[in-house]
Amino acid sequence: MHSDLHHDLHHVTHSPATGNATEETGQMPVLFGGDTRTETADSATEHRPQGPDFERIQSSGEFVALRSRLRRFVFPMSLLFFAWYLAYVLLAAYAHDFMSTKLVGHVNVAMVFGILQFASTIAITVAYVRFANHRIDPQVEDIRVRAGVTE
Repeated sequence: MHSDLHHDLHHVTHSPATGNATEETGQMPVLFGGDTRTETADSATEHRPQGPDFERIQSSGEFVALRSRLRRFVFPMSLLFFAWYLAYVLLAAYAHDFMSTKLVGHVNVAMVFGILQFASTIAITVAYVRFANHRIDPQVEDIRVRAGVTE
């Protein structure tokens, strides 16, 4: 097993243009298992990946608070919608008399509940977009700025 891994890594080279580990073709960066050291003209140096330190960001208090805030919205809303949908399905399957009750003309309870399924989906989407725009996105932007990420 170890020799197979060594054999696979034998085909990893360093791109002369960037110094990054690349496949033998020199076209695609190695994503897993590549050597992290690069040779320079002066000496061998440790290659430091460019970009944000995702592990540090993920363990930061700001990111933990962001995840918590998102979960406090998403999980209850998902459970509420699932319960509402399940109630609709169960009523349609087992409460035929109730669901076929006429409300106005040919419109019965089942039709109204069906339309309310669409309405509740739209309402949840609008609520999430507002929540994300006002409560999540500003915090994400703050984390991105602190991490030095610009796009």
